[in-house]
Amino acid sequence: MIIVTGATGALNGATVDHLLQRVPASEIAVAVRDVAKARRFAELGVEVRRGDYADPSSLPAAFEGADQLLLVSSSDPRADAVSLHRAAIEAAVQVGAGRILYTSHQGAAFDTPFGPGRDHAETEQLLAESGVAWTSLRNGFYAHSLNWCLGEWRETGVIAVPADGPMSWTAREDAAEAAAVILASNGGYDGPTTLTASAAPTFEDIAAIASDISGRPVERVVMEEGEWIAAQVAAGQNEFAARFMVGMFQAAAGGFFAGTDPLLGILLGREPRSVRDLLREPVAAY
Repeated sequence: MIIVTGATGALNGATVDHLLQRVPASEIAVAVRDVAKARRFAELGVEVRRGDYADPSSLPAAFEGADQLLLVSSSDPRADAVSLHRAAIEAAVQVGAGRILYTSHQGAAFDTPFGPGRDHAETEQLLAESGVAWTSLRNGFYAHSLNWCLGEWRETGVIAVPADGPMSWTAREDAAEAAAVILASNGGYDGPTTLTASAAPTFEDIAAIASDISGRPVERVVMEEGEWIAAQVAAGQNEFAARFMVGMFQAAAGGFFAGTDPLLGILLGREPRSVRDLLREPVAAY
């Protein structure tokens, strides 16, 4: 049995959709916080179970019978993500899961300025110490975030950032499809597994791509950190969110998102979506 958590979310929901093209629905279960939101999977023959990382008592029953268990990482920047992940891993060990797969991040490292990257590194350490076979899906930085990072560049001709560095912007849909392929391989990938787009452009590079696509000059401007945060708040952004994202830019400048790997394209059997694709179709569901 393949059990997928967080299937009412965009990433693992898409993974289940792709998995259904490869595995019978009777061999899949989803563990979600709100079973009513997973009705569409139940209608397809997928077993729906309640499982909430924040309610550890719900997890053993949710994970029972898991030959493979895909754990989605916590997406709440204010939550104690590592504690939530620990509860899920401990429940997986308790029920004898055959393999734990985890949606990690390319920039997973204990010394990264980006908070989630440190959480991913700690979670991967928990997995390594669990005694269960594990696969960490180190996805590239999700490309749908790029629209927010670039701001109103089409109107202003300016991409303003507090720091610059290479980032392997990766379409969430591509990462979801690759996860389904890996699950269907039944243990074909072990340990840290990097899934990125084929290139890691800087924001300077992205400004050049934007100029080419729009037919007008687009300039990348690096602002002082405090000035950038103030500009984000003035534009209506939550200050916590703005400060949180500064860590991402700092990590990019430190090279934490610079690497690329051909594996994603191999798994997909095609070239992964690129930044150019995203800018050409800014409303696409990346």
